[in-house]
Amino acid sequence: MSAFIPRQLTPIIRAQKSKFPVLAVTGPRQSGKTTLLREIFSDYRYVSLENPNTRSFAEEDPVGFLNQYDQKVIIDEVQRVPTLFSYIQGRVDESKMMGQYILSGSQNFHLLTSITQTLAGRVALFKLLPLDFTELKTNSLLADSYTNAGIKGFYPAIFDRDIDPVIFYANYVQTYIEKDVTELLNISNLKLFRTFLGLCAGRAGQLMNISALANECDISNITAKAWLSILESSYIIFLLQPYHQNFNKRLVKSPKLYFYDTGLLNYLLGIRSADELEENRLKGHVFENMILAEYQKKNHHLYLHQDYYFWQDSNAHEVDLLMKMGQGFSIFEIKATQTVNSGLFKEMDRFEEIAAPAQVNKTLIYGGSENEKRTQYTVLSWKHISD
Repeated sequence: MSAFIPRQLTPIIRAQKSKFPVLAVTGPRQSGKTTLLREIFSDYRYVSLENPNTRSFAEEDPVGFLNQYDQKVIIDEVQRVPTLFSYIQGRVDESKMMGQYILSGSQNFHLLTSITQTLAGRVALFKLLPLDFTELKTNSLLADSYTNAGIKGFYPAIFDRDIDPVIFYANYVQTYIEKDVTELLNISNLKLFRTFLGLCAGRAGQLMNISALANECDISNITAKAWLSILESSYIIFLLQPYHQNFNKRLVKSPKLYFYDTGLLNYLLGIRSADELEENRLKGHVFENMILAEYQKKNHHLYLHQDYYFWQDSNAHEVDLLMKMGQGFSIFEIKATQTVNSGLFKEMDRFEEIAAPAQVNKTLIYGGSENEKRTQYTVLSWKHISD
């Protein structure tokens, strides 16, 4: 296996190097941020604030630290020393040098808070998520079936080092998720948190009901909200918001919960093989999650700045994915089935009636392998959604 799978963000980051004094890349642990940055900025020095000695140097003597690392430097896990941001601001304002600092971090909450407070207007911010379909297809690594793809997941190490997904995700939960969570929140009962994580997995692709989640885990609503916030800021889960424009119907206001990686999702659900996934009652939710996560990856890796929504009314009529396009909409029905039948288009047709006279482009994304261009619909194989 190749030691480095080329990433779609590479040319986009390179293009901004001459336009901003600071470039920052965030994303989940093990998504390949360090590898990517060292590949792009091979002439830059690299320093990680995960190293306790380096971290104490930066904390105790930020001026001395930045005198030593004054330019053309990658500072990894920079959110660990938030006081550095103010000093970096002063340095870049004085030097007017583009691409002076490259920052990286895996905790979105601290990183983004510090950036918005001190480096706004000075930084180009990127998100590197696990591998997307295009990156895998370019290297002939995308599985033939969505069940195999979903089980394997999309973290680079699984492909680079040919690691068994079960072993990778068991270690990922223990080494990264629990480590980050205990650092960000004072969680004494990790077993309870693992239960919470599993309950979130069981709700993937469903409306978020914090009270029900808290009750089932026997924790308070406040604790459930805090834990969800940490999972979101560590790029474990994301929330898809409902589209609120009122078509004279009562609309759902709760977001839907998804995982950034279906390998992790399947691991938490106890699904260990493609055959098990094929038989599991949550198969449709896992498939929908994989497609929604792919659109998130595409959005960030191609720097599209697109807003995604779902739509659902009080009668549970639903559109799985919606994009506002000018005066109209692009809408998507996502189904794990490998057989296309007319019933799969009903929800999209209903939305089109409600949205009239707006133009509505209707696409079915399904678990089969062939694309179809019908008169009123586009039918897309899961493999081709990024083509």
